Order: sequence, then C-alpha cells, then structure tokens
Amino acid sequence: MKFPGQRKSKHYFPVNSRDPLLAQLTQQPQPFSTYICGIDQTLVDIEAKVEDELLERYGLPKGNSTLINDEQAHNLYHELKSNEMISDEFAGGTIGNTVHNYSILADDRSVLFGVMSQHIMVGSYAYRYLCNTSSKVDLNFLQPVDGPIGRCFTLVSDCGERTFAISKGCMDKLTPEYIDKEVVQGSSALVLTAYLMRASDGDGITDAAMTAINYAKEADVPVVLTLGTRFLIQEDPQWWQNFIREHVTILAMNEDEGEALTGFKDPLLASEVALEWCDMVLTTAGAIGLYTAGYTDDNEKRETSHTLLPGAIPEFNRYEFSRPKLQADCDTPIKVYAHIAPYMGGPELIRNTNGAGDGALSALLHDLSANTFHKTNIPGSSKHKRDGLCYSSFSQLCKYANRVAYEVLAQHSPRLSRGLPEREDSLEESYWER
Repeated sequence: MKFPGQRKSKHYFPVNSRDPLLAQLTQQPQPFSTYICGIDQTLVDIEAKVEDELLERYGLPKGNSTLINDEQAHNLYHELKSNEMISDEFAGGTIGNTVHNYSILADDRSVLFGVMSQHIMVGSYAYRYLCNTSSKVDLNFLQPVDGPIGRCFTLVSDCGERTFAISKGCMDKLTPEYIDKEVVQGSSALVLTAYLMRASDGDGITDAAMTAINYAKEADVPVVLTLGTRFLIQEDPQWWQNFIREHVTILAMNEDEGEALTGFKDPLLASEVALEWCDMVLTTAGAIGLYTAGYTDDNEKRETSHTLLPGAIPEFNRYEFSRPKLQADCDTPIKVYAHIAPYMGGPELIRNTNGAGDGALSALLHDLSANTFHKTNIPGSSKHKRDGLCYSSFSQLCKYANRVAYEVLAQHSPRLSRGLPEREDSLEESYWER
C-alpha cells in the first residue's frame, strides 16, 4: 500500500519502516493488506469525433446517454471504422476505471465484480478490456457469459459535447450468486455506479448490486456511489435521494449531477444538501475545481491556515484541516467543506474530460483504504486516537484527488498508465506543501 499523495509526515507509512532494532526485540505481525471492491457493467469505450448529422441519423440525442441494440452498434462501429473516425478504443466503465486507477495509485489489490465473455478471441472487445486493466485488479470473481461485453460509443461533436451510445451486450447479466459475501465484507469500501440501478427486466445486475450493498451494510463497510449522468438522476431525483439516504456512505458526483439531484446549480450548495443523506460528498466542477464535504466532531475540528474562501456558504473552508468522520461517530457533528482549483490551472490541452471524476474518486478511495490499512497494522498510532473515515484531512483529500484528475486529463485516457511521480517538477513541488 503506497502512501496517498505526498507529505513529509507519514506516521510510519509504509508500516514496515520502523526501528530495525525494535523489530528484532519484538515479534512483528505480518502486515495486513486491504482492498476495495466494486461492481461494474464491463464494457469497452470507443471514442470518435462525429458530425451532428450522424447523431440525428442514429437517433442519438446530443449530450445524452442512449441504449442501442446490437445491430445498431454493429452498423455504427462499421461506419466509424470504415471512415477512420475512431480516435481511441480502451477498457471503460466508471467502476472499472475507478478500481484500476485505485490499484495503480495504491500499488495494491482491488476486486471487480461483473461479467466477462467466456470465449475470448484476440482483438475482441473482451480481449481489449483485459489487456487494458491493471494486473493488480482481481478479475477472478467475474461471471462468465456466453456473449459480448458492453460497448460504449463516446461521440464527440465539434463543440466538444459528448454523446454516449451504449450497446449492453451481456454486461447486465451479473447475478447475485457471483457476489462473494466474504470478499465484500472484508473490503475497505464497496464502490457502485447509479447505472447499476436501471437494469432491464431479465437482467440481474440490479439484484446483484443490492445483494452486495446488504452484505456491506452488515459488516459496516462504507458504500460509495458515483452518479453516472444527470439524465439518469433527473428522471426521479426523489428516488435517488431516498436510495442515498438508506444505503450510501460516500457520494461522488459532478456539478450537473449535483444539480439534478438537489436542485442547486452551485456545487457547494449541492454538496451541502447531499450531506443530509450521506456522510461525505466529492463534487467535481470542471474548470472551477473540486469540492469535498463531510462531517467532523466539533471537539476535533481543525482550523485552516489557508485563505478563507467566499461562496454561497461564507468562509466555508474554515475547518478544512479536519479529518472526515461518519456522522454517527460524532458527538456533535459539524459540516466541513474544502475546495481546490484545478492543478496547475489544468492541462494546456484537454481533448475530453472522460474519466477525470473517476480518477478523483480513486484518490479518495486510496486514502480511505490507507486509513484502514494503517489502523489495522499500527493501531497504537496517534493517527487513530480518534476514529476517522479517511486517513487525511478534507484539504489533503482535495489536493490528492485534484492531482490525480489532472493526470487523467493530461494523458487522454480514463485509466492511469502509471502512478503519480515520486517528485514533481521543481515548479510544481510546492503544491503538496501549501
């Protein structure tokens, strides 16, 4: 387990960096490893630049996410391929991206539940998926299916607007029997996407997701939900509010999804409202940056040394040096907020924003899992005199999530190909010490 982000004070992290003389005098237990698990619709992303005329011809509402059948997918792929319009093909899926990035950042195991074609040919969609997934992601729990995995066409218009056409294949055929109770209850977090809740009749992935949620809640494992698209949420925001209130610990969303869920366009206000239903919120807001929001105990709040920021909630970042806690663990819970502008102002050129939110969430999950890892291996550390949901403060979480999101944007792929550099370039080194 790598340290989440960069800092001078690491509280004996990694856990084996202790006094070697002390290690000889006392029996040292074997380090206990931690992991996260997630459920996803296994699919391959196919990206192409298109004219609006093509969208109209295939009946795809611009900027929306639309399901298409296998025949439409075949025709669309053939047209894009024959006209050399495809710019990239890579493994996708919100949770697949997130657990892959987590394993790259933490250099540690994660577990993915989903489906996989049992007959795989070189060059097929399933083959591409496996080739582009980190070897640290445990795929041994995937359910074999007789058919293709999903395909998600990301069609980018001249104005930069992204339109999604999704061919499901067998990606929603996951059944509850393939959710391993022991794996879920032994994890640091269970990660889900809102897309899992809209399965058609005859598809089992919604039942599988609810089975995993119930397993997680039995063992007090945090349930993390990332909202897929504003169009899905705005169909029935009240249903989603009730679902989050009943099942979710940490919510991840962008500003559009936040508005669809809460009715507030301001990402800070949307985050505040969402805290009425869950314990922590991560909100990415494009060029504005990102926000974290959550709870800490009034007796444990730590005031920031940074400039107090104006906003819909005046001086909202006053206690951003506090660590997140579950609301139920607080004697006197108070809401805490933090914000950070895009790292280095954002990449010079952004070809698209696909995967930036997944990258930010993977950083938060790394920090959460690092807290479990450190607490289990060094329970006597001063870090754990007070129980926290994450290892770091709201402010540090913002920094780390922001830095990872930048890396995803800069490389133009939703999946990291390598971890963050051990040392930043000299001009960027001060970022971690602010």
